[in-house]
Amino acid sequence: MFERLVRSWQLVKASTDVLRADPELLLFPLISGLAALVVMASFALPVFGLNALGHLSGGADNLLSASTLLVGFAFYVSLYFVMFYFNVALVAAAMIRFNGGDPTLSDGLRVANTKLGSILGYAVIAATVGMVLRAIQERVEFVGRLIASLLGAGWTVATYLVVPVLVTRDIGPIDAIKESAIILKKTWGENIAGQAGIGAVFGLLYLLVVLIGFSMVYAIVSSGAGAIAIVLGFLAWVVALVATALAHAALGGIYAAALYCYATDHPGVNRFDLTAMRQAFAPKA
Repeated sequence: MFERLVRSWQLVKASTDVLRADPELLLFPLISGLAALVVMASFALPVFGLNALGHLSGGADNLLSASTLLVGFAFYVSLYFVMFYFNVALVAAAMIRFNGGDPTLSDGLRVANTKLGSILGYAVIAATVGMVLRAIQERVEFVGRLIASLLGAGWTVATYLVVPVLVTRDIGPIDAIKESAIILKKTWGENIAGQAGIGAVFGLLYLLVVLIGFSMVYAIVSSGAGAIAIVLGFLAWVVALVATALAHAALGGIYAAALYCYATDHPGVNRFDLTAMRQAFAPKA
């Protein structure tokens, strides 16, 4: 276990080198987050209207349930589409760096624009899976939550490389999901636990930022500083949390792109420690 964590840390450092060379990659998760907020705001009014209508309705419960389900599905599709679109753009930019190029924001978006149909199809599939899992959780209570958690984890693993596949291959979302599952089955084996290292590292970083931020705001309040100082300290805390989240998201995309390149013998990945790659993602014996 310790060796896996060490290898994961090596991969995080290597990914950081790529991000340091192209800090503009942080713009992809930033714009994605802002676009997701716009999507949520756009669906807030329809959901509020349906809830208000539900209190006034008499025998239209079935119709309202169907309408709520439809709006919920449209929300999931829209949100997933935004997420996948910018993930595709991020991975495309990372691929350019792996091949020795110097990617820009427009380079990644240009690739994503050529994959709109596949991205939308994948968003529909992901939204369907998400709603089915949520229905299982709500209907079967504890057992349903356990089953949904296991199925959700399996779905996450199987689709981990869908975005890199969509970037490099001219195929549809269903074929991309199949290829992602096949690649992971061949390359990860029991070493899939290595991926948890990145989450553990950033979990510690989030905790550190929260503790430092809380201490800073508490110190400002205790010193009797004015309201402006308190607000500025709180904003600095929020900015640190957002920056950490952006780095986490960007490194996750870079990591997925690198894993796909290695698993498929894709040329490049010249910024990654290939020895660590082979150890961390060697096929199961």
